[in-house]
Amino acid sequence: MKDSISIIGAGSWGTTLAVYLAKKDVQVKLHSVFKQHNLEMEKERENKTFLKDVKFPSCLSIEPSLSQTLDEDVILIAIPVKFVRKVLKEIFACQKNFKNKIFVSVSKGIELKSLKRVSEIIKEELKTDNIAVLSGPTIAKEVAKGIPTTAIMAFGQESIGLKLQKLFNSQTFRIYLHSDIAGVELGGSLKNVIALACGISDGLGFGTNTKAALVTRGLVEITRLGKQLGAKPKTFWGISGLGDLMTTCFSPHSRNRTVGELIGKGQKLKEITENMNMVAEGIETTKSAYEISKKFKVTMPIIEQVYAVLYQNKSAYQAVTDLMNRPLKKEKIN
Repeated sequence: MKDSISIIGAGSWGTTLAVYLAKKDVQVKLHSVFKQHNLEMEKERENKTFLKDVKFPSCLSIEPSLSQTLDEDVILIAIPVKFVRKVLKEIFACQKNFKNKIFVSVSKGIELKSLKRVSEIIKEELKTDNIAVLSGPTIAKEVAKGIPTTAIMAFGQESIGLKLQKLFNSQTFRIYLHSDIAGVELGGSLKNVIALACGISDGLGFGTNTKAALVTRGLVEITRLGKQLGAKPKTFWGISGLGDLMTTCFSPHSRNRTVGELIGKGQKLKEITENMNMVAEGIETTKSAYEISKKFKVTMPIIEQVYAVLYQNKSAYQAVTDLMNRPLKKEKIN
């Protein structure tokens, strides 16, 4: 009997994982929250909006019914964070028995209103502990091309982690297990804010020296906040922390780095987002991270400056100047 999975969310990453798993001979149901998008994908047998020119394997089916999507034992959530709770409420309203189902989140962000991670929202809305998180340096276009990639599967129950590791692992997509769900989620979320900072640096015409400083000191800020929120500091120096941070800050395919670059070149955030058909999670996460840092009194100068540029109309150049002119101190990495 073939392995099977449902994927809710047909953006670039959800679709990439659907195609990848289907090529592994896994029976995949892919569901878009937009009715017309389901019809288009079924007709074209590809996702022309978010993953153009990648044909769907025969094992991949488009499931227009949310209720039917929930029949599988493994359900992957690939929804932008600001819409996750709404979709989860719709899932719960289907009144399915979730007792034996496993929910896997690949959404990277922190809900602004509640300041909660996606796994926490899933637990809250679906009343289940069968939750895992897949995260890491996983640029969708590279995974779709079969370029060697590593990722982390974080789990609450080891049996779930082992099952998912076997389901997702291949010779091009190596899956490591981790028990620190909080650390893996926070690393995958907060790195997007640092990627915005690196993009701003690129847009201003600065070089590798500047970006290296932002990445290393940004990782310190991520670790500092993560520790305050109950994550293990060492998690942030692994694949889902440093690995994801490096990829997102340096890749030309990174949406968050690209948004930052456009801001550094003088474009306004509203103008940029109006011309995007995909979500750059770091835009919303900047707000969440800023609010959390204030709530817990955690010093996060880079994230504070990104927030000021995005939401307080501060000039990007002045933000960099202010970072460089902070009081002198010893280097601390924890």
